[in-house]
Amino acid sequence: MATVTTTALCLLASAALAGCGAGGAGEDRSAGDILDEANARMRKLESVTVDITNRTTSSGTVTSHLVTDLDGRCRSKTTWSKGGTLEQIRLDDSDYVRPDRAYLQKWKKKPGVTGEQRLWVKTPVKQAAAGGNGLTSCERPFDSFGTAKKGGPTRVGDTEAVELIVTDKADKEGTYTFYVAREGEPYLLKTVYKSAAQQTTTSFSGFDEPLNVRAPKPDEVLSAGAAGG
Repeated sequence: MATVTTTALCLLASAALAGCGAGGAGEDRSAGDILDEANARMRKLESVTVDITNRTTSSGTVTSHLVTDLDGRCRSKTTWSKGGTLEQIRLDDSDYVRPDRAYLQKWKKKPGVTGEQRLWVKTPVKQAAAGGNGLTSCERPFDSFGTAKKGGPTRVGDTEAVELIVTDKADKEGTYTFYVAREGEPYLLKTVYKSAAQQTTTSFSGFDEPLNVRAPKPDEVLSAGAAGG
């Protein structure tokens, strides 16, 4: 589970490479220029929604839905095809985490859990980082890597996009394809990573929309100390 989740997050970070210039991607612009401009625009976002589907030949499918301010406030939900869902709310220095029954039974090896989990567990963010438990970070680096070349025009939903294909010496088996808005803001719309053993699709939406991330109600929260009993 941790490996799949970490891989998905790393791919998501890598996915923030691509873009095109506001007002359209001209034929005279290099793929590198397109990437650089998109990186700069994505880093300026105040909020974004990120949806990831990660499929592997060995571990099934993991899907996640994340709404984030790219800093310290976000909410995510991760679901495993082999069983389990984990919800998380991060508000600056605090995490609120709520696993479902299937998650506790399968991934935490607690077969005695039979009821649905209504309560959230509150823990310090620094504890999550030290424990290496795979919780989602609100931050996303938008940095370029590898070698990019232009593909053809395409569409993502109702939006015209340009396709960019990136290869990286550090991953000789995989190929990254980025779909970037051709008109208006140079938003990254979707990325697809493919290798023999894995396919990860990351979609971006909700650019700069109001961020409605709040703590659970007090009667829905269990302290970490009480949860550990």
